[in-house]
Amino acid sequence: MPAPRKYPDELRERAVRMVLDALEDDPGSQRGVFRRVGEQLGVNSETLRGWVRQRQVDAGDRPGTTTAEAERIHELEKEVRELRRANSILKSASAFFAAELDRPSR
Repeated sequence: MPAPRKYPDELRERAVRMVLDALEDDPGSQRGVFRRVGEQLGVNSETLRGWVRQRQVDAGDRPGTTTAEAERIHELEKEVRELRRANSILKSASAFFAAELDRPSR
């Protein structure tokens, strides 16, 4: 179960929209935009910068791992862990039963 988010999704969306709109109007004032919008909404400017960066990656405007790809990677890593665990159990079981077959019967 994922940890609860500190900021609601609606606030995140609104903040990102505000920053992208402000950057569209004046691309030179990038640092000031994050600080200003962050102060208006009560969000740390670096947090806001991360949200905007991830939105740009998801939109294909910036290189990086998209949210969907990151979720898929996480799912695959979890599946690999489960399969390795199952494989380990099966190896232990086969070694146990092989040892039973090697013992002389009475």
